[in-house]
Amino acid sequence: MKDIFDKKDIKPMLLTERNESFNSPDYLYELKLDGIRTIIYVDKGNVEIRNKRNMRLNQTYPELADICGQIKQKCILDGEIIAVKDGKPDFYAIQKRSMMTNKTKIEFASKMYPVSFSAFDILYIGSEQITDKPLVERKQILSENIVENEKIIVSRYVFEKGVELYNAAAAQNLEGIVAKKKDSKYYFGKRSKDWIKIKNLQDDDYVICGYVMKPGNKVSLILGAYNEGALVRQGHVTMGVSRDDFNKVLSVNRIGKPLFDDPSGDEAIWIEPVLVCTVQYMMKSEHGHMRQPVFKGIRDDKDPGQCVVKVTE
Repeated sequence: MKDIFDKKDIKPMLLTERNESFNSPDYLYELKLDGIRTIIYVDKGNVEIRNKRNMRLNQTYPELADICGQIKQKCILDGEIIAVKDGKPDFYAIQKRSMMTNKTKIEFASKMYPVSFSAFDILYIGSEQITDKPLVERKQILSENIVENEKIIVSRYVFEKGVELYNAAAAQNLEGIVAKKKDSKYYFGKRSKDWIKIKNLQDDDYVICGYVMKPGNKVSLILGAYNEGALVRQGHVTMGVSRDDFNKVLSVNRIGKPLFDDPSGDEAIWIEPVLVCTVQYMMKSEHGHMRQPVFKGIRDDKDPGQCVVKVTE
């Protein structure tokens, strides 16, 4: 009879979310990494890499083929494939790698910009499924069976001090933290309150320069900010359901030409740059693109000229 190792169809355990960090003696806390959630099967020199949709990733990340030499026995690991830039996990770099299909480009990238695997759980060891063991025990088994190098590491964690770890993550502009109950079991494909992600969210103010009508009565706002006196593109954000906010946008005079180049092209409706809105997001790329932007509302108390391009460090 096939076990979970033979079937290779694991759906990873999922997280719930909350807005504020917290301290508790019942939890351990680890950094939330900007990566690709991955299940890795290791046995006798062979590595099978699967994403959370169970797609095989061996060809996408060939540099991870030899991590089996760092793992002491047959096992199943859960973790994240990450790309590190300037000492931090870089979501945009790993996203770019994940979309590569050309074998030559993949081989080049694997040598010039290699990824690594951060293991945070172990689900199977030897010939035994251990998902019913408490998390702290699985963590101990994980540490005992991996010899770390530049391609595979074990995720570090702290007990009780979630607020302190979150503040440290926010200070470094990292994605956030994950709080996990120390005695939690592992439930395949289930979203459990035992595991909680707490994201590092930021917000900025932008000039509303226009909008694009989308299917389903959705509105995508075209955002700008001033750079040395000129408006420059800062991306888009989808408005919420507030009709009052959209009526404010509709009340602004339209203008006949674009304020800057924008991919929306002829679909864009440009308006006078007199409104300011607040947008919440997780982080920005090196080019200033916001990750997961969320429209928070229009500000009546801020002059558009105060919305200036911020240099990302």
